[in-house]
Amino acid sequence: MMDDDAPGPDALDDSGPALPGFEPAPSNGAGYQVLARKYRPQTFPDLIGQEPMVRTLTNAFAAGRIAHAYMLTGVRGIGKTTTARLIARALNFETDTIKAPSINLDPPGIHCAAITKSSHVDVMEMDAASRTGVGDIRELLDGLRYSPVSARYKVYIIDEVHMLSTSAFNALLKTLEEPPPHVKFIFATTEIRKVPVTVLSRCQRFDLKRVDRDVLADHLARICETEGAPVEPEGLMAIARAAEGSVRDALSLLDQAIVQAEGGGMVSAAQVRDMLGLADRTRVLDLLAAALEHRAADALTELRHQYDSGADPVVLMRDLLDYLHAMTRLKAAGPDADLGEAKETIARLVTLSEAHSLASLGRLWKTALTGLDDVRTAPDPSSAAEMAVIRLMSAASLPSPEDAARLLAGAPRAETQAPAQSEPRSAPGPSGSTQPEARAPESRPESRVVPFNRPAPPTPADAPPDYDTDEDDDLIPDELAGPESLEALIADIEVAREIGLKLDVERYVKLVSLRPGALAYEPAPGAPSDLGGRLARFLQDETGARWLVDSSAKNGQETVQDRRRREAEAERESVLEDPAMVSALAAFPGAELIAIEPAPAPAKPAQDRQETKR
Repeated sequence: MMDDDAPGPDALDDSGPALPGFEPAPSNGAGYQVLARKYRPQTFPDLIGQEPMVRTLTNAFAAGRIAHAYMLTGVRGIGKTTTARLIARALNFETDTIKAPSINLDPPGIHCAAITKSSHVDVMEMDAASRTGVGDIRELLDGLRYSPVSARYKVYIIDEVHMLSTSAFNALLKTLEEPPPHVKFIFATTEIRKVPVTVLSRCQRFDLKRVDRDVLADHLARICETEGAPVEPEGLMAIARAAEGSVRDALSLLDQAIVQAEGGGMVSAAQVRDMLGLADRTRVLDLLAAALEHRAADALTELRHQYDSGADPVVLMRDLLDYLHAMTRLKAAGPDADLGEAKETIARLVTLSEAHSLASLGRLWKTALTGLDDVRTAPDPSSAAEMAVIRLMSAASLPSPEDAARLLAGAPRAETQAPAQSEPRSAPGPSGSTQPEARAPESRPESRVVPFNRPAPPTPADAPPDYDTDEDDDLIPDELAGPESLEALIADIEVAREIGLKLDVERYVKLVSLRPGALAYEPAPGAPSDLGGRLARFLQDETGARWLVDSSAKNGQETVQDRRRREAEAERESVLEDPAMVSALAAFPGAELIAIEPAPAPAKPAQDRQETKR
């Protein structure tokens, strides 16, 4: 089920037994044939992982609803060209008893062998990557008016159709919409977005999906059994993972792995990993555990050992991403999530995930993803990988945004992590070695954030963890200078010429409480996310002591801006109701009240001015 170049007559040689469901061509002694060409599917059921497409085609052929153009898209090596040839065989299927198109190609028809070898006169294959011009398409269209020589339909298979020029696509449009009844088109592409929508709308589209790792590993195991070349299951899974859903890539890697055996023995998973340049995934899990448990020395040493053993830093970072993704799935879906990993690995992942919240795991995954990009572009990938692991350790030690807000407010930390143990327990790893179990940081619901870093006295167990308690008042020095009202705070900010902060405080701060060392407010809609931090820094700079600024309070007063607007509106209404203003507006129709200015102070008598001068 591979999407490779068209094989010639020598490509159908077979040097081994047939895999059930496949029909390698008879050998003529031409030499070894690679697995990717030897085990190409010969019937639609052999297309592993493409059951939806096979079901649709089966129903369409059975109902006689056969489209005049098909568009096959998918990644490299997924089976696009193979599927195109199978469709061409199905359209022209003919035996002594069957004279109609049929999706059942077993036993082969009289045209099947020639179509498989790309030598049938009525089935033309064209590589659009090398023939991109409008002249090539016109040459193809000139032959459409002629009837098939021997088959039922003339079938045109155009591979990598997205490589055609705009003029070539335009020349194809009219014929593609209304082709002669004896003509069928089959297109294949890896870049479906580059195909004009005018072409896509005239075709029946099939998206060939990547083959799942488990399905691909089982397929490789059957081929190994047929070839008499055993490979350990973990090695086959590593090949399936490296192939990324491409059957051709997997078979090419399997061809390379089979020759790793010495004396015809079994190929071990370690040999496959060495061939692929992969790190032992058990050791990658050890590295991840050390990073998440803040064992920096162990994590960096393990990373260096894996790099010295030949591990590719890019592949290593991708493995870390895979494990973090698996931990997130386990946290979200529970231990029964389908991960395709060994039971021992899943048990370790569950243990590691218990110490982190879902949001924390998402943050760790994003950190590792950024590290992967850095490793790909860095001049020294190994150093970039070390920095990525260090950032991962730092991110694992950070509290969640919710916990940070609670800590700032003096509230207890949320119980989202596993209970802390006095001593780390040892859990057996997949290789039998003991690994320290993930341990969550200790959470003390009784502890509270206290201003000025002064030690907190013992708090009764029944005292609510709130910074408004009497105990906190005792912790704040009486001589602490600071604003006593929001207006005084705004005045201090204006004196310090912090104009941006002054405007934000006037617009967005809905004061709840203000006392020495602590300010609580409810942010108005649209408030900057860093307003609380800016206020805390300003107050600390002004008073020389730390201030607790809580931006999560509720039921705040109106903002200064809202109060000023309300007072101005009330003053305007009062002025408009003044009898003198009513008379003035009546005397001058169309007049409007533009602004209200305070009356000037009355002039002092001359005698008073002289006394003032004296």
